[in-house]
Amino acid sequence: MLKNALYGGVNAAVLTAMHNDLSVDLPRMLKHANWLLANGCNGLGIFGTTGEANSLGLYERVEILEAFVAAGIPGSKLLPGTGTTSIPDTVMLTRKAEEMGCKGALLLPPFFYKNPSQDGLFAYFSEVIERVGGDIAIYLYHFPAQSAVPFTVDFIARLLRAYPGKVRGIKDSSGDFANTKSYADAFAADGFEVYCGDDGALHNLLNANGAGCITAAANVGCAISAQVYAAGGSEAGVIAQRTLSAVRGAVTSAPLIPGLKSLIARHHNDANWLNIRPPHMKLTAEAEQALFRAFDATNVTLEAA
Repeated sequence: MLKNALYGGVNAAVLTAMHNDLSVDLPRMLKHANWLLANGCNGLGIFGTTGEANSLGLYERVEILEAFVAAGIPGSKLLPGTGTTSIPDTVMLTRKAEEMGCKGALLLPPFFYKNPSQDGLFAYFSEVIERVGGDIAIYLYHFPAQSAVPFTVDFIARLLRAYPGKVRGIKDSSGDFANTKSYADAFAADGFEVYCGDDGALHNLLNANGAGCITAAANVGCAISAQVYAAGGSEAGVIAQRTLSAVRGAVTSAPLIPGLKSLIARHHNDANWLNIRPPHMKLTAEAEQALFRAFDATNVTLEAA
């Protein structure tokens, strides 16, 4: 595995708790974040896909970030998603992240305009990086199923040449391990941090000089993810990976975000965790029970909060 990565290890793509009126529920979100850190997470990815980031207003992202730090969660533990379709908004959020002590920020590509040229994509990131300045590291978020804008090895190489030391890594949520490994093969020897968004790939990625994971299923499986990370390439890691892959399979058997919220709601016996912003919808009772059966079949139990 890659050594000395800024976010090396297990990072949860943290769920965003919401009140009945769909405003952000900071106390519940903070309680969950502290639970994650106490149960195997090295860091917290906030404002990601799982956190419904693109259903949040900019002021809400700032409010959440400030609340985390005010509550005693160090900015150094946070990897906030700050990428938007707007250069000024992306710059503002990324600067705010550095102000709050974050070591890095995770940036989606400008995802509204499809099929941008490589020159156009490079120009977008150049504008963001140069305007942000400072010391905060930039991480790319590769999720072509959602953004429809992929990051190729050649494009990353171009960014690294132009901004050495500034672009530090990538989260690959493609679900294609060959693609994830291609990033590690091309750049990890120079310290580039590759994180998988697919829990099922964690053990193999660590063996390919990857840095760790940033995943949705870590909201409920972080303790198992931590076992995989700690065991490295050993047989214990292989065994733990089997369980982690089963957890991943269970949570992806239902729509991911409402499914995870249902699991957390059951764990805490707290129906407020079911609140979710449209267009996402709560699971039906039938779908929820099917999810619970699939998750319980993994024999993973969540520790007390």
